Amino acid sequence: MVQAKTWILRQHFEGFPKDSDFELRVEQISEPKDGEVLLEAIFLSVDPYMRPYSRTRMKEGDVMIGGQVAKVIQSKNPSFPVGSHVVAGLGWRTHGLSDGTGLRPVPSGWPQDIPLSLALGAIGMPGLTALYGLEEVCQIQPGETLLVNAAAGAVGSMVGQIAKMKGCKVVGCAGTDAKVSYLKELGFDHTFNYKTITSLKEALTAASPDGYDCYFDNVGGSFSSVAVPQMKQFGRIAVCGSISLYNDTVPQTGPFVQTHMVFKQLKMEGFLVSRWEHKNEQSLLRLISWIKEGKLKYSEHVTTGFENMPAAFMGMLKGDNIGKAIIKI
Repeated sequence: MVQAKTWILRQHFEGFPKDSDFELRVEQISEPKDGEVLLEAIFLSVDPYMRPYSRTRMKEGDVMIGGQVAKVIQSKNPSFPVGSHVVAGLGWRTHGLSDGTGLRPVPSGWPQDIPLSLALGAIGMPGLTALYGLEEVCQIQPGETLLVNAAAGAVGSMVGQIAKMKGCKVVGCAGTDAKVSYLKELGFDHTFNYKTITSLKEALTAASPDGYDCYFDNVGGSFSSVAVPQMKQFGRIAVCGSISLYNDTVPQTGPFVQTHMVFKQLKMEGFLVSRWEHKNEQSLLRLISWIKEGKLKYSEHVTTGFENMPAAFMGMLKGDNIGKAIIKI
């Protein structure tokens, strides 16, 4: 028997999450049966999607959802030998049993000098989200101008860099001067702190007077109400998230964008990264090669200690992180 620690959703969030919404529990895990493996978490992830998904896909008393990089410590499944590493959607737990369903081995040939935590970030779901949002949804082309908000986050920072690699002009914004400085280091063409400007419309117009061909939206809400009218004819908008709305107790309303979409003939499409799961193997190898070649840079906001997961989650929702928020066990 192995003792596992888990974080439970004690009660559904009302507004911004608080400590009392979580509960730390201990459970006993039995030895693996034939076809099963026992996993030990090494790195865990906190991501914005957990906030809306906690309401739509979880019951009170469930283990908080989420991904982790885990090590196989016992195995009765030949596909996952002891000592190998996998990406697993086991949620906020230190140990777990799996029959192998949904486990994704860390890509073969993983470079020794690249931390395994990147399998939750630049070489994982956030990196894939950036890649597919640009290539599949926006179908971005060289010479085009891209706008991305929450640009210093796990997804946004990848979006801007990949767009630059594709020969695009990139405008990005973030909520602190330190984050704006980071975007400049990544090679963004124009950056600004959306919390200190006097007018978002003026800032967007100054950064690209001719407008935007593509808009990668992580924020939603009032930001998009201002950004959509700045699009060029036949512009494309990839709706990845709406973090500005996740903690609202009263839904936000208008202004509305339909008139702009009609007269500018815009394409606006929401997406989930799982749509292109069949491409993941080759896409992850592309991301690895870009990291190795120095074309794709990354930053991680690392919190040590499983007991600090709720604090790390709430900090991520407040924007404390530059790059990917990771918990190290």
